[in-house]
Amino acid sequence: MDWLGLDTANCPVQRTLELVGEKWSLLIVREAINGVRRFDDFHDHLGMSEAVLADRLRKLVAAGILMTRPYRSPGGRTRNEYRLSEKGWDLWPVIVSLMQWGDKYTADPEGPFLDVRHADCDAPVRVVVECSHDHAALAHNEVVVRPGASARPRRR
Repeated sequence: MDWLGLDTANCPVQRTLELVGEKWSLLIVREAINGVRRFDDFHDHLGMSEAVLADRLRKLVAAGILMTRPYRSPGGRTRNEYRLSEKGWDLWPVIVSLMQWGDKYTADPEGPFLDVRHADCDAPVRVVVECSHDHAALAHNEVVVRPGASARPRRR
């Protein structure tokens, strides 16, 4: 495959990064994965400005990554809480992969921040690229990449 010969305007990595490719969006997804639902809790835990948080939440809802559900605290007004959609939950392996990469290359000397384990057997969880046929884990040099149906030649 001649990567430099392909037009990358239709690349799914590029399209994905347009939705979640900045720090705050992925951190909001991380928070939602870990059970954070309310604006004030996102704000308090992340330490970001209310304006940036509101903008990122709006964009994640518009992209279908988060869904809103109304709630009302006793004596308070009706507000929205934020929950991951199926599309949002599909980012879970991405978050775990980033965490594992960070544990390997940017680790705290005391050890990992979170210890992610299989609920049934207590074995550590890892994110891998695998063959869909035999489920074997694959290294980058064991994979062949070819242009797909939506790949277009680059115009020079």
